[in-house]
Amino acid sequence: MKITILTQFPEMFPGVLEASMLGRAQQGGLLEIKTVNIRDYTKDKHRRTDDAPFGGGAGMVMSPQPAFDALRACGAEGKRIIYMSPRGRLLDQELAQELAAEEEFFVLCGHYEGIDERIIEAWNMEEVSIGDYVLTGGELAAMVMIDCACRFVPGVLGSEVSLEEESIYSGLLEYPHYTKPRNFEGYEVPQVLVEGNHKLIRLWQFEQALRITARRRPDMLAAFLESPRKFSKDEKKIIDEILRETQGIEAEKQR
Repeated sequence: MKITILTQFPEMFPGVLEASMLGRAQQGGLLEIKTVNIRDYTKDKHRRTDDAPFGGGAGMVMSPQPAFDALRACGAEGKRIIYMSPRGRLLDQELAQELAAEEEFFVLCGHYEGIDERIIEAWNMEEVSIGDYVLTGGELAAMVMIDCACRFVPGVLGSEVSLEEESIYSGLLEYPHYTKPRNFEGYEVPQVLVEGNHKLIRLWQFEQALRITARRRPDMLAAFLESPRKFSKDEKKIIDEILRETQGIEAEKQR
């Protein structure tokens, strides 16, 4: 998969996108991620890429000319182009998988007050947000989206099982993890994890994930329980127990 990022600050990306799994995936030919400096395409002698907004207001707005020329130069015509914007579609698993299935897509990062609306209209851009808050620019948001999408590209993680069991994608928040030593400064690893009974381990993990989700994201738990997934008899017992506990806590709060 090929990803081209258009930005005024290309120096922000190498430390994130060339490290860890994404770096190895690029070295292995699974991903090709490059940055394009929009400033290289401005016709302004001071290399400015923005100007004051018509109608007044604080901040600066990216001008059409450098953005248009940069997009043309990197062959973005007719391709999927995403503009990172707080008013866009919220990034989720469905969108990440859509992007992972693309052979190529482009990402435009705005800065300060945003970009001239004509850039979005003329290039048929999709607007994508990573949350209901505002950053100083689209670069960090682009990194989050790219990292999220690239994990779905076959071979990037190295294990499809780890992706299927990942927090959020499984429908529950993740259960606790432990490693050696078994005892560290008086803190013990749960006994079930060291006894080798894989069925009991899986049930423990399921129970812990349910408990954490019930406490922190009851909305996610409700959606998980309403899903068409079939639960085993042991899983149903755990679910019933946690629901009874949750209902008891809620009743206690209302007293």
